[in-house]
Parts: sequence; structure tokens; C-alpha cells
Amino acid sequence: MNRRHMLAQVLALGVAPWVAAARAQAMPNKPVTLVVPFAPGGNLDVVARALAPALEQALGRNVIVDNRPGAGGVLGASAVSRAEADGSMLLVTTPNAIVVLPRMTRTAFSLASFQPVGLVSTTTLVIVVKGSDKRFADVKALLAYARANPGKVAAGHAGPGTTNHVATLQLEDAAGIKLNEVPYKGSAPALMDLMGGQIDMVVDQLTSSAPHIQSGALRVLAVMSRERDATLPTVPTLREAGLVNFEATTATGLLAPAGTPAAAIETLSKALRKALAEDGVKSRLLNVGSVARSSSPQELLQTLQREDVRAQALAASGRLKAD
Repeated sequence: MNRRHMLAQVLALGVAPWVAAARAQAMPNKPVTLVVPFAPGGNLDVVARALAPALEQALGRNVIVDNRPGAGGVLGASAVSRAEADGSMLLVTTPNAIVVLPRMTRTAFSLASFQPVGLVSTTTLVIVVKGSDKRFADVKALLAYARANPGKVAAGHAGPGTTNHVATLQLEDAAGIKLNEVPYKGSAPALMDLMGGQIDMVVDQLTSSAPHIQSGALRVLAVMSRERDATLPTVPTLREAGLVNFEATTATGLLAPAGTPAAAIETLSKALRKALAEDGVKSRLLNVGSVARSSSPQELLQTLQREDVRAQALAASGRLKAD
């Protein structure tokens, strides 16, 4: 292909030639894979699939969502930490997957194994029960039953060390209860067992629970955020149920392997912010219970460092244990 023909193709795509050249230099000419370290249907999967089309447009290359569940997020995070540091494989994750898990079990990665690209979204955490379960009229009834029956309420979560798990521990401490924690390989299988009656409750992100709430298969007893969620205006917070100062939410971010060139991080970060600014992406995320929250790489790093401090405290208390 001669230079004139190449220039004509670039202009036909509506991309300035110097922009195309910069992209080529910053990142290799191959698809970008978003690794979701949990099963399809969970919060991270829903967020990744809402983001992928717009990120694909912003980057000018294919973006693939690749689910790699297992060990509470360890398998997917490990794969990205070992990947070639060229910006072509990224991890869609909550802070817990990379700062909590390494303090629970031996992992091939730590916070230093990754380089932040930026925040993607924040998501409300909810307490859900089976829609037809008549035992718990509201969250106060659930907490009262749990206090009277220590270890009898089977509470599912997305896996050891996940945001859901840590929020479940926070709930136990704040409410003075003891739950029978049941770990799963992601939210989706936990919700399936909840709807099947195998467990009693699940602490979950609204993103993955929303379709089942809308269908009536699940019922929300409370949100764990500081304020009521705009998409669930009639559902009370745990603060309203008497757990003063309780707050737990999920932040989702995008990470690259450590050593990824600064030019690639800059390209990815700009593309991510552009994608999240699109009304379509904001709407898709909001429809599944998540709010677009863009940031600089440095801002995401600060968030991760704060969560790392909390993880150290939880590990020192002996509350974090691998399954």
C-alpha cells in the first residue's frame, strides 16, 4: 500500500493522520482484551460489556470481554499481571481483587503488579432475598432473625476477598450478627442458588441483581450506600434500619500490567474517559444500577492505596480467610 493510499484510508475513517500515527506508536495493532475475573452475569461483567463498545470506538480497535472466573478473582488477575505490558490486556476489577486477596492467600500478584488506567463506575451494594421468601418482611426482620439464630442465615457472596465478602463482614460487625457465609465464583451463581432456595440472602452489586429484582425473582431489603439509590427510591438504607454510619459501595476500575509504557496508559486513559462521557454509556450503566465515574490513573491509584490500608487492618484482625 503506498503512502497516498494509506492517507486516503485514514482520512476516510475521519481520523487525522498524526492521531493514527500516535496510536500506532503508543499501542500494538491488535485487539484490546478486557479480562473479567468472575463469571458472566456478575457486576464486573455487566459493567465491562456496557463499556466495551464505546471504548472500542474511542480506541479505534476491537475490544473483547474475556471472563476468567476462579479463586475469587485470582485467576483473572494473575493472567493480566503476567500479560505482555503493551496495553492490549486489561483487568476490569474492584479494589478488593488486588489488595484484599493477596492478604488472604498466596498470589502471583500484588498492587505493585498493576498500573492504573482509571475508574469506570461506582455501584450500589444491596441485600437481596428470594422474591417469594415470606420470612423477612424487611431488613429489620432479617437482622432480628439472624441475631436470634447465629449461623443459621446462609449468606452468599461472590467469593473470598471480593467487595461482596468484605461488605458481608462489615454487616456482621455493624449488626452484631453471625452469618453462615457461602462463597461462590461470582455473583451470578450465588443469585441462582438464592432464587433456587439453597441460600437465604446475598450481598450483591445492584448491576447483577437488577434483572432479577425487576422480574420479581428477588426482593431488595436494603441498600448499603450512604443514601438511597435513585433507581430504588423506596428501598431504605442500612443506616435507616439502625446501623449508624454504615456504608459500603463498589468501585470498578481498569488496570494494565505493571511496566506498560506511559504512552499506552495515556492513550487508554483518554479513551476510557471519552467512552464514559458518552450519554449512551452513562445510560447503559445507570440502567443496570451503576454510575459512570471517570478519573485519572493517579486518582485510581489513591483509591487503591486507601483500600489497601483497610485490607491490612482486616487481615490483621483475622477476619479475612481464604475459602
